[in-house]
Amino acid sequence: MSILEYNGASIVAMKGKNCVAIASDKRLGIRFQTVSTDFQKIFPMGKKLYIGLPGLATDVMTFANELKFHTNLYQLQENRELTPKTFLSMVSNFLYKRRFGPYFVEPVIAGLDPTTDEPFIASTDLIGCPMVTDDFVVSGTCLEQLYGMCETLYKPNQGPDELFECISQCLLNAQDRDAYSGWGRCRLHHRTQQNNEEGPQSKDGLDRYLIWYVL
Repeated sequence: MSILEYNGASIVAMKGKNCVAIASDKRLGIRFQTVSTDFQKIFPMGKKLYIGLPGLATDVMTFANELKFHTNLYQLQENRELTPKTFLSMVSNFLYKRRFGPYFVEPVIAGLDPTTDEPFIASTDLIGCPMVTDDFVVSGTCLEQLYGMCETLYKPNQGPDELFECISQCLLNAQDRDAYSGWGRCRLHHRTQQNNEEGPQSKDGLDRYLIWYVL
């Protein structure tokens, strides 16, 4: 078994029409043993920028703290928000620099450009090889299930409500078929070009929540 699968995770990001969404489960496990159902895997790196980190839990926390430090340093030095494309380059460089003793994480990045509000999603592997797409990116232990659900349900140019429903169904149904992820709460961050609102909350029989944040 890969060390990337030791703690379990499922993360998916989708791109819509002038909006972007990223969602994850919150289970922390040791293989099939559940340790916690409230482990953070999605981290804000700016007002309109998020990163999801599936992988080894200790590396997730360490890498997230390192990224937050360098993101804050960038904003202080440049006096402007970090763009998603620049942030992807930062993540890729940090991971490649540690390629001989890597962080065991496979990041998923989602956000809006702070100037143009253009949606952006991308992912990398554990040594920083980037992949930028125009539809969806997935990562974690239920990779195959997420790919199957996303390829079935995803449609281009979805509005905020459609994208919310699509990513919710993809995540919940995919992790139902993966014993390493999904128990506990599911958190979804949804970004559009609108004003701040808090969207719908839903709950199913496994005490999993989907929380919608609109920017």
